[in-house]
Amino acid sequence: MSSAVEPLRMANRISGTEFYSWRTISESGESVVASDGLSVNVDCGIDDENVLSDLDIVIVCGGRRIDDNTTERVMRWLKRVSNRDINLGAICTGTHVLAKAGLLNGYRCSAHWENCSSLMETFPKVSVGRSVFTVDRDRFTCSGGTAPVDMVLYLVRRQLGVDVSAGIAEQFVHERVRRSNDLQRVPLKHTVGIQSEKLTIAVELMEANVREPISQLELAAYVGLSRRQVQRLFQRYLDCTPAQKYLQIRLQRARELLVQSKICLVEVAAATGFVSSSHFSRCYKSFYGYSPSAERTTTARATNEQSLPSHLVN
Repeated sequence: MSSAVEPLRMANRISGTEFYSWRTISESGESVVASDGLSVNVDCGIDDENVLSDLDIVIVCGGRRIDDNTTERVMRWLKRVSNRDINLGAICTGTHVLAKAGLLNGYRCSAHWENCSSLMETFPKVSVGRSVFTVDRDRFTCSGGTAPVDMVLYLVRRQLGVDVSAGIAEQFVHERVRRSNDLQRVPLKHTVGIQSEKLTIAVELMEANVREPISQLELAAYVGLSRRQVQRLFQRYLDCTPAQKYLQIRLQRARELLVQSKICLVEVAAATGFVSSSHFSRCYKSFYGYSPSAERTTTARATNEQSLPSHLVN
């Protein structure tokens, strides 16, 4: 919740105008105890007469045991909000609430990586992705943690311009502003469970040796297996070879450098273990479908975009 509200406060400060305002709403109108034990004061309850006045978006904040804490009364209210043509958003497991109310059917959405599988299984009409945040028409959803900062910075940039959004990021020491097509990094242990500790170690070694990639023989020696055993581990749990996984890690790191920094393509190639910029470009285009230079162009265009959407966040 704080990750969503604080950028709005800072946007007002940097822009010198009270462009954004917000209020907190609970089911009963009484304060709510968050999962960290802190009490959150609220401005009104869902049944208050003027609860929806001057609202452009209602964002649902979710915590632990979200299904047990989702009531029919709240879902009916959210449907009423939707019927008033008010935008809807969700943070972390708040996505579950919107999905359960049927308000994400036919929409793309984001949720915390821990909850993606259950959402896909429970709500087949909802398109659940691993993006840090997703903006699909009048729905704004994001994973938890610091992801709301990125989603709100996206909106601020669209509405108040890149200077204000960049100023917010600087004030919050938010070094990397993620985009809607950035994917959450899912811990390998979540993917393969505890069944293969040595596979996890092998991938961590790859991630720690991107500039100077280590050979498969060295990798196998580090984890105490034969080269063939390592290959079988990767094929069984990740459905790829060690070489394919290593290339994926290096290209993902290259993309981060292209998006986050201004270093030239030759330096990006060297920093990610490619012997030449031409080899790097071929691999990058084969993996992502476009060249590193196209990635740079798209990033620059997105950064400079300052057009206002038809809706405003209030």
